[in-house]
Amino acid sequence: MPLDLPFDNSYARLPGRFYARLAPTPVSKPRLIALNAPLAARLGLDPQALRTDDALAALAGNAVPAGADPLAQAYAGHQFGNFVPQLGDGRALLLGELLAPDGARFDVQLKGAGPTPYSRMGDGRAWLGPVLREYIMSEAMAALGVPTTRALAAVATGDTVLRETPLPGAVLTRVAASHIRVGTFQYFAARDDKEALHALTTHALTRHDRADGTAIDLLNGVIERQARLIAHWLSLGFIHGVMNTDNMTISGETIDYGPCAFLDSYHPLRVFSSIDRAGRYAYGRQPDIAMWNLAQLAISLLPLIGDSDAAQTALDRFPHLFQRYWQDRFRAKLGLKTAQDGDTQLIETLLETMAAGQADFTNTFRALGTPQARDQFLDPDAFDTWHASWAARLAEEDTTPEAIKPGLDAVNPAIIPRTHRIEQAIQAAVAGDDAPFHRLTQALGTPFNLSHITRDLTHAPTEDEIVPHTFCGT
Repeated sequence: MPLDLPFDNSYARLPGRFYARLAPTPVSKPRLIALNAPLAARLGLDPQALRTDDALAALAGNAVPAGADPLAQAYAGHQFGNFVPQLGDGRALLLGELLAPDGARFDVQLKGAGPTPYSRMGDGRAWLGPVLREYIMSEAMAALGVPTTRALAAVATGDTVLRETPLPGAVLTRVAASHIRVGTFQYFAARDDKEALHALTTHALTRHDRADGTAIDLLNGVIERQARLIAHWLSLGFIHGVMNTDNMTISGETIDYGPCAFLDSYHPLRVFSSIDRAGRYAYGRQPDIAMWNLAQLAISLLPLIGDSDAAQTALDRFPHLFQRYWQDRFRAKLGLKTAQDGDTQLIETLLETMAAGQADFTNTFRALGTPQARDQFLDPDAFDTWHASWAARLAEEDTTPEAIKPGLDAVNPAIIPRTHRIEQAIQAAVAGDDAPFHRLTQALGTPFNLSHITRDLTHAPTEDEIVPHTFCGT
C-alpha cells in the first residue's frame, strides 16, 4: 500500500499557473543509499517506516504517497546576468508539505524524478554524483549551523543516465522551508501578472514572515535573511558557484548545491564552477551578487510596493546588514568578545596575509591559538606580524590566544566537505562502494569535533588530489 504521510499542501492550492501537476516517472531497481534518521524525526516521521519497501517506492518516485499532490513549480531567473523568462523545476517534483510536530512547515521534493514541462529537452533525471554531492554538502552546512535545504534520502535508481558518458542514476529527497525563489517572483512580474504576484507574496509572507505583512515587509525580510546567510557563507569559506536569481530563496536557505565548494587555500577571487568563466560568482563577489539579486526581487515587487523610494531604502539596508553580520562572524572566529573600530582592518589583514601566503582557510582559523597556525603560510613571518596585532587586541579584553582556544574551536570547524573528499566518495560509490560516502557524511555531522579516526579528513588536498573545477548536476 502507498506510504501515508501527513501532507498539507498549501502551494498546490495556489492558482494552476504556478505549477504543473504530474506524477514522478518510475525507476527500475530502487536501492536506498542513505536515510537521514534525525531529519525524519524532526519532521515527525518514523525512520524505521521510511526503510520499508513502500517508503522506498515513494522515495524513488515509483509510488505517490497518500496525501501528496506532486507538482513542478514554475519560475524564471537571471542566469549569469541574462534573464530567462521561463525555467521551472526541470527535474524535480514537490510531493507536498509536511507539518512538523512543532508546527513548522516543510516542503518535501524529489530531485531526479523525471521530465516535467520545464525540462527544456532534458531527461529530468539526476546521476549519482550530484545526488551524493548535495546530500553531503547540505547536511554538512546544516551541521555547521548554516540555513540550508536538507537531504532526507538518497536512492539509487538502477537506471543509466546519459551525460558525457553513461552514469548511474539516483534520486534525492530534499526538504526545505519552501522552494520559493527570487525567480518565482520574476516569473509573474515578467508576465505583468499582478494577481499572481499578490497571491505569491501573501503565500510567502504567511510561510516566512507574517500573514498580515506587505510586499515591502517581505522584501525587508528577504534582505535580512540573505545578509545573514551570505556572511555565514563567507565565514566558512563557502562558494555557492551559481548564484542565479532562481537559486536564491525567499526563506534565506542555501539551495541548489551544483558547482559549489569550500575554499582550500584562501583567495578572494577563487572560483570552482566550470561554467563561471568570468568569475561572476567568485568567493569575494558573493555579497555584491546577493545585492544584485535582491534588486531583481525589489523590481519584481514594485507593482505591489508602489513606491520605488521605499524599495530603494530597503535595498540600501543590505550592505550595512551584511557588513554587521560579517564582522560578527569573523570577530567570533578570532575570539573577540567586544567590537572596536580597528577590528575590520585586523580581519582583512589576516585574510590578505592568508591570500599572499596561500594559507588553507579552514585549517588556519582552526589552528589559531596554537603554534601550528604559522605553518599554514608560505611566509610564516608575515603571519607572526599579524599575530602580534591580534594578541595585542586580545590583551585589551584581558585574555590571550591560548586562553580562548576552546572558544575558537567551537566556531572554527575542524572538518569541512572538501571537494577532493567529495569526489573520492562519488567515484567510490560509482564503483559500488558507498562506505567513503557514509564515513564522510558521519564525520561532517560533528564538524567542530576532531578525533584520530577522522583527522585525515581535515587535510588539504595534495597536489595530485586538487579538484580545480566543479560542475552543475545537469
